[in-house]
Amino acid sequence: MPNKKDESNDVLGQKNEEIEKLEEMLSAVLHYLSDDEIEEIDIEYLLTNTDNLREWWDSYREKNKKKLEDEIKKSLNRLSLEELENIREQIKNKNR
Repeated sequence: MPNKKDESNDVLGQKNEEIEKLEEMLSAVLHYLSDDEIEEIDIEYLLTNTDNLREWWDSYREKNKKKLEDEIKKSLNRLSLEELENIREQIKNKNR
């Protein structure tokens, strides 16, 4: 049975691997952005050609979905009746 020190080392090792992957992705993105020959930034190109970036981005967006939902709920009381009705209509159309 692994002890707490072994578990802590495993977690630390995983975090270090995650940091290394993030550093590699950041480096690739900054390399692309600093290329003087690039006239227009192509996000799809970055997501496709940077190892693990699309997976990271999708995961990040999913983790922040709950936060986004909470922000929307908190802001609902500041909207007018008309704005709320418009949102309801959009939701109905989406669910059809």
